[in-house]
Amino acid sequence: MKSLSALRPDGTNIGLMLLIALALAIFTVMLPGRFLTDSTFMSMAFQLPELGLLTLAMFIAILSGGLNLAIIATANLTALFIAWTLMRALPADAGTGMQLLWLFIAIIGAMLIAALIGVITGVMVTRIGAHPILVTLATMMTLNGIGIWLTKGAAVSGMPSVVQALGSNTLLGVPLPLWVFLFAAALLALFLGKTRAGKCIYMGGSNINATWFSGINTHRMVILVYVISSLLCVLAGLIMMARFNSARMGYGDAYLLLTVLAIILGGTDPNGGFGRVTGVVLALIALQVLSTGFNLMNISQHVSLAMWGAVLIVVLAFKQFKTRFNEHRAVKLSKLAAALNPLTEKKEV
Repeated sequence: MKSLSALRPDGTNIGLMLLIALALAIFTVMLPGRFLTDSTFMSMAFQLPELGLLTLAMFIAILSGGLNLAIIATANLTALFIAWTLMRALPADAGTGMQLLWLFIAIIGAMLIAALIGVITGVMVTRIGAHPILVTLATMMTLNGIGIWLTKGAAVSGMPSVVQALGSNTLLGVPLPLWVFLFAAALLALFLGKTRAGKCIYMGGSNINATWFSGINTHRMVILVYVISSLLCVLAGLIMMARFNSARMGYGDAYLLLTVLAIILGGTDPNGGFGRVTGVVLALIALQVLSTGFNLMNISQHVSLAMWGAVLIVVLAFKQFKTRFNEHRAVKLSKLAAALNPLTEKKEV
């Protein structure tokens, strides 16, 4: 029974599913013969994973009560490392087995770099006490500077065939990048919901001081959060590199706002402590459907970006209003209970 209740969608998820259904219906009517096609849905399935992986990287940071503005810079820098490794190590006539071996080695190296970035970020937040916004902003600027200095702003292109296949092939009719995203989302959901460390992250996001006094090493917890966030960025950078057939600092810069929007729209508390991976995934699907529909309607990307910002403002305002309303209602109920308490005591006497 407990497992069934865990799978039961909450109000946010039901609302997102209704939004997806409504958007599909509207675009099908407004774009007859253009929206409801196999090519459109396949295009959405190829586009969603890179934003989805970056969103998961931002999600775990926000869930812990922090923020990670360096997700895109981390993704691009680790993608550059993978690209450099493959370009320098692989001979021109390397077979598929050799390519897979060096790709695996390059990904391991990129994950070590990402883990180091996560550890440094976590130590800066916990030991020095700097705010996560300032720390990750400084990290983002540093990584961008290093990447641009090493490449002089140019792209590293000409990826081997296994990388190109990752960005364009399908498995059981589903794009390979989408499989990577779904696998990462499932692992993150299991980690947050079924492990002690995941529950500690929820506790730390709700009240970091109370979590510390309950005997949990919150310093280690925060470092773990930023390490996981950075490791998810490696997957995002790999998918972007595979889709664009190149790696470059600056890819995906427009995704930063959308990651926050998807997280908040998915029901995550911006202050941390509450949120579900399923809500984030549904929010990403809703945003992808809307974005694809707007593109088919030839709506400017600048207009879409302004609209996403306005939606984020509205959602944040609604959440703030709802929080204050609930607090005000709780105060009124407590006063009413206090007023009724003497009356019940008199009746008992």
